[in-house]
Amino acid sequence: MYRTVLKLLSRSRNSGVSAGIGFDVRASMMTGIEALTGSGKVAINPKVGSLFFNNRMFSKSILTPDSEDFSSHSLKSKQAVISSDHTQGLCQDLVIPMTNFLFEDKGFMVLAGDVFDLPIRKDIIHRVVRWQLAKRQQGTHSTKTISEVSGTGRKPYPQKGTGRARHGTLRGPQFRGGATMHGPKPRSHAFKLNKKVRRLGLKIALSARAAEGKLLVFDDLKMPTHKTRNVVNWYNQMNECKKLLLVDGGPIEENLKRATQNLHYVNVLPSIGLNVYSILLHDTLVMSRDAVNRVVERMHTPINR
Repeated sequence: MYRTVLKLLSRSRNSGVSAGIGFDVRASMMTGIEALTGSGKVAINPKVGSLFFNNRMFSKSILTPDSEDFSSHSLKSKQAVISSDHTQGLCQDLVIPMTNFLFEDKGFMVLAGDVFDLPIRKDIIHRVVRWQLAKRQQGTHSTKTISEVSGTGRKPYPQKGTGRARHGTLRGPQFRGGATMHGPKPRSHAFKLNKKVRRLGLKIALSARAAEGKLLVFDDLKMPTHKTRNVVNWYNQMNECKKLLLVDGGPIEENLKRATQNLHYVNVLPSIGLNVYSILLHDTLVMSRDAVNRVVERMHTPINR
């Protein structure tokens, strides 16, 4: 719709239309836009337009207490929000549209700026990812020492007279089937990372997806049936999307679980299991409204000392 308006405007300029006539044409076009959108406010962000269908753009707007549309973080409004130039990392609230698996308009939602609009710090992300991978490492590697390897303990041959090197056992590390010296033993590879750093890493990962335009908010993640083809058809309509992470607020619905369990490019997590490594592993993050509220509440909860 927006591209069509630009084309008509360029044609009116190139065709030699006078200033007065051109102004009338533009005014009539804006009246048409207001009739289509239901308001004179149009929110357009070309950075994210490819993720939604053409008439549904991704809006990142800043709300202040003085603005008319200001409300709590659970805002759900049908009014269009004016888009303004937004600098990432200023901890300002973001307004994004809500939809569902049928791409229906479900209003808007405000994302807390102190969770979804933090400055990007790769060093924090690196520390948190290393902590996650080290903590999940099994550490079951094990080798046998000279007292654990099987074999006789007698001296293989006399100390002198054979011309060979002197040995007292055949279980030494220099023999085949012998012991391993200073080898690994079962242990935990986990190391300590402060809760503040871990929480900051999750906020930065969410902020990165929001800044890239790869964060989508759904009103809910309810599926009418358990058929996988419904998820596949919805996935095929998503442009520039390779791997999807669906995050729901509470326990995963049975239909959604069964519909996605056979797709290697779609994974599902509850909000309590949302982590930095999973966010980075998927290029698009889809969260339900309940999941957003629960994550924000968890990020605002004081850390127990």
